[in-house]
Amino acid sequence: MDISIIIVNWNTAQLLKECLKSIEETVQDLAYEIIVVDNASTDGTVAMLEEQFSAIRLIANAENRGFGVANNQAMRLMAGRYALLLNSDTILTKGAVRELFDFMERTSDAAMTCGQLLNADGSRQNSIAAFPSLLTLMTNMSLLEYLFPKRFPSKRYTYPGPIEVDSGIGACLLVRKQAIDAVGMFDERYFFFFEETDWARQMRAAGWKIFHVPSARIYHLQGQSIGGSLRSRIAFYRSRYQYFRKWESPTIYLLARAIIFMRLMANWLFTSLGNLLALGLLLEIRNKWSVYGRLLLWHLRGCP
Repeated sequence: MDISIIIVNWNTAQLLKECLKSIEETVQDLAYEIIVVDNASTDGTVAMLEEQFSAIRLIANAENRGFGVANNQAMRLMAGRYALLLNSDTILTKGAVRELFDFMERTSDAAMTCGQLLNADGSRQNSIAAFPSLLTLMTNMSLLEYLFPKRFPSKRYTYPGPIEVDSGIGACLLVRKQAIDAVGMFDERYFFFFEETDWARQMRAAGWKIFHVPSARIYHLQGQSIGGSLRSRIAFYRSRYQYFRKWESPTIYLLARAIIFMRLMANWLFTSLGNLLALGLLLEIRNKWSVYGRLLLWHLRGCP
């Protein structure tokens, strides 16, 4: 078995269906299996899979166990030499998986690789993640990418071939089973967000390398498998704090929390001014103001 394709799903039945169709249409020259882990969806996902995709291996959880735990469930069962972790809101293009596979086959020290994610209109989406630090918290990432393109590669640049990176965005990652066995699976303390960044850092610490292969192109309907609720935003901040707590000193962790809180406060004040000037009539500004305010309250309550 070449590849075990692993998809974690939560209430995205139609997106998942399109993703599975793209696998059937584009991955035709590799031996693969598909494992779908459903995190207690209520939109008919399980019935759809049983009716239309009976050949896949389905793990139906009774509760939403999160991204890392669900992927680990599948990785414990995988038969492939590589795990292809896909979001349910991705659409593969022809040859994309083959590009990633061939690169991994000829690059023995690569633990994982990511392709080029695309928006629905074909424009490039950010596919690379730098390891979080005080510098990335204090400085605009676009400025860092502009000033230090070798240290902070991004979608703003066109790369003629594969490049080494800190980490890839978890929407589409091909991961070597040998590296998984050596380093371990996802840290299950992360419910959602930062799992792949943490994992990449573990792998790099163990001597493996992470790469971006721009010729492998994948459409990613960004955010549709996540949602944009306040709960999702809180999950993001909680995971970011978990990352700093794990990898940095207590002093750096506390500084990171202070910087994040101050940035949230600045955003809330800025949107408060905008809301005032617009007399509260612009829905977008009003919504942002509300979200920033509720995130500040969550922080003041000790991030429960």
